[in-house]
Amino acid sequence: MTNISMKSLLEAGVHFGHQTRSWNPKMAKYIFGSRNNIHIIDLSKTVKELKKALKFLRDTVQEGGTVLLVGTTKQSQEAITDTAQKTGCPYIKERWLGGTLTNFNTIQKSIARLKEIERMKTEKILDVLNKKERARLEKVRVRLEKSLSGVKDMAELPSTMFIIDPMIEMTAVLEARKMEIPIVAISDTNCDPDLIDYPIPGNDDAIRSVKLFCGYVADAILEGKALAEKNRQEKLAQVKKEEEASGGSLPEAPVAPAEAGSGTDPAGTFAPAGEGVPGAARFGEAVVRSGSAGPS
Repeated sequence: MTNISMKSLLEAGVHFGHQTRSWNPKMAKYIFGSRNNIHIIDLSKTVKELKKALKFLRDTVQEGGTVLLVGTTKQSQEAITDTAQKTGCPYIKERWLGGTLTNFNTIQKSIARLKEIERMKTEKILDVLNKKERARLEKVRVRLEKSLSGVKDMAELPSTMFIIDPMIEMTAVLEARKMEIPIVAISDTNCDPDLIDYPIPGNDDAIRSVKLFCGYVADAILEGKALAEKNRQEKLAQVKKEEEASGGSLPEAPVAPAEAGSGTDPAGTFAPAGEGVPGAARFGEAVVRSGSAGPS
């Protein structure tokens, strides 16, 4: 787990909350005090909650889960994009589309539409269309690309979400809660921590603070991926070891001999003449006397 430095939190201004008049009383347990009408966040509580959140993210990724990164404010867009590029996680940095989680099938159709237009553009199919139709499809592509570019490869609902400023992203928060998707979020003094599964008390407005938190999150996700790959390699090695110990293949099970009148020959059809089928010997003798075993 990444070492969390109290000094780095102070230097990034993580301890600065909102003005005292705009606080949420539910955040009181995370507040150290106030200065010049600004609430000061207790960084010892921040470190404690941050460690819990990072462990959860690491374990989720280690078990094969997906983390959706969400931050649409100006101060969070760059940090969210950088974190997504480092970790390969899906992300949303523009306006949250209503129904992204609760109406996922419709979102998937929009993604399929975007990919189809991109394919047409790559294969020069758009070039054969008239100017008006090309302009219309390009307009659709730009609109969909702006909203869905970060989730184009998200084939299923995420296992969890990391959100910067849950007050701004309240639609995303409510959708995640409805779909029972756990939320990790930077929670400033104006937030409601009851809506967040893993609230991280801290400044969600300052760029340095946001970048610092995103750096910790990226490290936790990458650590989870590394552990998942390590587990996969260990399982492959164990399987290979077991195969070598057994000679490369499992022994074949013995086949019991068939008995007349049972199994696949219940009527004794393939028994020797005179055995198993009454009158079989007399039938054979009659065939010999007739000089033929069938019609001429």
